[in-house]
Amino acid sequence: MAGASCCGPKLAACGLVLSVWAVIMLALLGIFFTTHSATLFEDVPIPEEYMHNKQNPLQNVYDIYNKVGYNCFIAAGIYVVIGIVSFYNVRMNKRNEYLVR
Repeated sequence: MAGASCCGPKLAACGLVLSVWAVIMLALLGIFFTTHSATLFEDVPIPEEYMHNKQNPLQNVYDIYNKVGYNCFIAAGIYVVIGIVSFYNVRMNKRNEYLVR
């Protein structure tokens, strides 16, 4: 008996392609955020009080960079799970094509 797939072949293939791209992109963004890339400064949500803090203002900004980087890694992990589910559905849809009914 074949396993059940929860989506069709086109949706499963689309989910697989999108999840592979998302994992690559989010992993790279996570690396760049955790290394405190200056080009991503505009994408970091820095509160106004951090700018006027006289005690260690740079460390506060680095902490926010790290939080955003970790969020990118978490999102990449979620897309890995979605990719595994999509890959399973692609395999089940291909397997169901060859079954005689």
